Amino acid sequence: MWRDPQMAKQRFHHLRHGLCFGVLLAAALGALLFEASFGHAQNNPAGLPPGPKPPDAPAAWKKLVGIYLDEPKSLTQDAPKPTRSFFLLEDNGQLLWQDDQGKRNQFSVMQDQIVFPPEGGDRIPGHDIIRNDAGMATAFCYLNFCYTRTDPGTDPSNTFHIKPVHRVSEIRREALLAAPPAEPGPFRKPELVELAPLDPAIHLDIRYATTNDFLGTPVYTQARAFMQRPAAESLVRVLHKLKPLGYGLLIHDAYRPWYVTKIFWDVTPPEGKIFVADPSQGSRHNRGCAVDLTLYDLASGKPIEMPGTYDEMSPRSFPDYPGGTSLQRWHRDLLRRAMESESFTVYEHEWWHFDYKDWHEYPILNIKFEDLHSGQGLAAAQ
Repeated sequence: MWRDPQMAKQRFHHLRHGLCFGVLLAAALGALLFEASFGHAQNNPAGLPPGPKPPDAPAAWKKLVGIYLDEPKSLTQDAPKPTRSFFLLEDNGQLLWQDDQGKRNQFSVMQDQIVFPPEGGDRIPGHDIIRNDAGMATAFCYLNFCYTRTDPGTDPSNTFHIKPVHRVSEIRREALLAAPPAEPGPFRKPELVELAPLDPAIHLDIRYATTNDFLGTPVYTQARAFMQRPAAESLVRVLHKLKPLGYGLLIHDAYRPWYVTKIFWDVTPPEGKIFVADPSQGSRHNRGCAVDLTLYDLASGKPIEMPGTYDEMSPRSFPDYPGGTSLQRWHRDLLRRAMESESFTVYEHEWWHFDYKDWHEYPILNIKFEDLHSGQGLAAAQ
């Protein structure tokens, strides 16, 4: 959903620089050892995994791992401290607290309290964990202040929502009557290919065709996904590299008609404009050269858990977000390696968004899904 938010980058800049040298060194050594031992194994001809696959973190830990804020309103001092954010994460079998300067401290959980090691011989009092009915941590508190959790957890049903400034139905009518911006060209002739028929291991979860999107209402008329033929062929090659590892591709969005981009822009409040594409410029989705996707497990058909959820307005969406669990980060990095091996580039603010290398060679399109006819997976865009 979010597109080129330079202001967002500044807004969350302090949250992006969290990995300490020791963690980077350990990750690099692990990757080198794995490549030396297994890089040429028959079940991994592409050498994709970012090091040995780590074990999953305990379920109880994952209910605690997330982003927290130390908010001024929760403090009693006359001159409250500015809001500080930090992560609780799992790495290499340890629970860690990481502040906005990248400093890490190990902690443990005892009797539903967060307990830190002593500093200077003095024991740090435990912080009580506050949970919701599902057992998910929502805050942890000590005396008269609390650290409040800001992310929705890993449940994909906890979709980020905005309050539209206009009714979507009204804006849709206006957007359908509007025209995309004129472009000088020249451009390649569009050739949109429907993705689902290309391989049975391509699954769809087109959120914008459901109420489970950031607007809380369907925007697409059909749950379909298309890309320009070269991009679609590259995506299939990505899939063929992931299949031997036990993964398929789950598509959330691909080609997006321009009128939908205009709907997103017009209904988003001013403070959210930095996260949506300006229809006067169009987007790479409009050109059929961008895809939003994730991994799913071939054996079970279930989506793979990532450090953050799709379309989440949070630092967890950054491809280099250091939080979450070791296994979540491993899967996120696996997806990125596979996509980048076939001419896609990850968008710097969204781990799920990838652009095909030749996106600038195609025009902005405004063809509705119902006007794209599937035959051998092909929809010729005239």
